[in-house]
Amino acid sequence: MSHDVRTVVDGMSFTEGPRWHSDRLWFVDFYTHRVYSAAEDGADLRVEAEVPEQPSGLGWLPDGRLLIVSQLDQRILRRESDGTLATHADLSDAVPAQLNDMVVDGSGRGWVGNFGFDLMGGAPVAPTAIHRVDPDGSVHLAASDLWFPNGSAVSPDGRTLVVDETFGNRVSAFDIADDGGLGRRRTWASFGPLPDDTDLEKVLGSLSVAPDGCSTFDAEGCLWIADAGNGRAIRVREGGEILDEVSPGTGVYACGLGGADGRTLFLCTAPDFLAHNRKAAREAAVMATTVEVPAA
Repeated sequence: MSHDVRTVVDGMSFTEGPRWHSDRLWFVDFYTHRVYSAAEDGADLRVEAEVPEQPSGLGWLPDGRLLIVSQLDQRILRRESDGTLATHADLSDAVPAQLNDMVVDGSGRGWVGNFGFDLMGGAPVAPTAIHRVDPDGSVHLAASDLWFPNGSAVSPDGRTLVVDETFGNRVSAFDIADDGGLGRRRTWASFGPLPDDTDLEKVLGSLSVAPDGCSTFDAEGCLWIADAGNGRAIRVREGGEILDEVSPGTGVYACGLGGADGRTLFLCTAPDFLAHNRKAAREAAVMATTVEVPAA
């Protein structure tokens, strides 16, 4: 089906991590180092936090305090009730590269990925791990051998974690045990083979779908996923069938459902993902369209 796409917020450097929380859209802008929130239509734009080492994934503890990935110093920050930021977890000894996206479940457990290699420096592509950060800030290895773990979502019943593997042509799923431990990885959706090379350009060229950001299941158990390699967001059923897509005419790097009725699909867009292009430019935006099936 066709989708009319509208701009919600523009003039940004590189937007990521859209979340619908407390009747507002929340997102980050990498290179202005800010966490923002806004009304559904983009009005009342607020700076919620400033993160000098580059913000990424967002989530909330059960008591309402905000958790923020601080990418470059490999920490999870916690915004206290007075607005100050504290270190919630330090992953600098656990991960080989900068942190990436994160999802936080209803118990306050966060799952966070990392790049695994120096993406912006053109280093060889390598698999890496995701880590679980418990509400007390303790860090635990959750799963390994993932190809650029990126956007993630937790099923409405809290029993399944899905992880987009941007360089793996796939979305993986894990059962979540009562203690937060993950079961063995299984394929939730596959779009092509795993990489057979470590050269970044060759890997990028081999991707049928580059699953990037996602954050919410819809009411039919499907996921909207940003396809970073093809400038679109796709609605995917478990098993890999693509049911719908939205192509706004630029790169799409994250998406998530929200809005008053759960039918607004927010899209984080930019011309490309390269840091040296995005840092000085203000060509990124959050866009939106209306979809038929609401968030779960």
